[in-house]
Amino acid sequence: MSAKKVLSLIGVSKSFGNKQVLNGINLDVYEGQIIGYIGPNGAGKSTTVKLMLGLIDGYTGLIEIFGENIIKGDYSYKKRIGYVPETAELYENLTAFEYLTFTGELYGLSSGEAEQKAFGLMQEFGLEAVFHQRISSFSKGMKQKVLIISSLLHDPDLLFFDEPLSGLDANSVMVIKEILAKLAEQGKTIFYSSHIMDVVEKISNRIVLLVNGQVVADGTFEELKMQNEEGSLEGIFNQLTGFNEHVEIADRFVNLVRGGSDYE
Repeated sequence: MSAKKVLSLIGVSKSFGNKQVLNGINLDVYEGQIIGYIGPNGAGKSTTVKLMLGLIDGYTGLIEIFGENIIKGDYSYKKRIGYVPETAELYENLTAFEYLTFTGELYGLSSGEAEQKAFGLMQEFGLEAVFHQRISSFSKGMKQKVLIISSLLHDPDLLFFDEPLSGLDANSVMVIKEILAKLAEQGKTIFYSSHIMDVVEKISNRIVLLVNGQVVADGTFEELKMQNEEGSLEGIFNQLTGFNEHVEIADRFVNLVRGGSDYE
């Protein structure tokens, strides 16, 4: 039985003023896939995600999620989506209990169900003792865990994670990676964007590389490795983006730090 298509982008283009950010993106994503969505800064990754989430509009082409054209204005599909943005504004005056219960209710959970589920998830992260404390007192890693919990409370079918491991310690990173793998095994689809190439390489079963608003590579890590000279995802990334000056830049930078000058 073939996997079910979860989302589809056909000829999607988007510009801001005179700047073309996306240029004819074509992409089909299927149930159970963990998509490592990578690219240099300004490549159009965040724009793609925000279009699919309905946070921005004014694009050309077709975006379908769960078989429905999102431009039709029926936003019920959003109830099946979880999202962790790269930078999120938490209501830090609220306690974790208040924030998570509020979020759960927005997605249709009852107050009691949201509280019970949120506490259980906080407990698994070792945060049960701060459940009733204000988020403003939390460390960056603790806030990130609250964001991840809020994205999963309603058991979504499609997840968009943008740098979800930011601020997490090594043990927490291992836990999150295992959680993502188990969610994918259960048919959840995960769109994962990060600049940490070794993590993307390890957790993704499909990698999509965006450069200048266009998909320049799409496949498993093994497939990309066969098509390119480099053996690591970081090397493949540098090769396909045309960036090979990192050693020279680092040499010049360190030379300047130590009091030398490349401009003499």
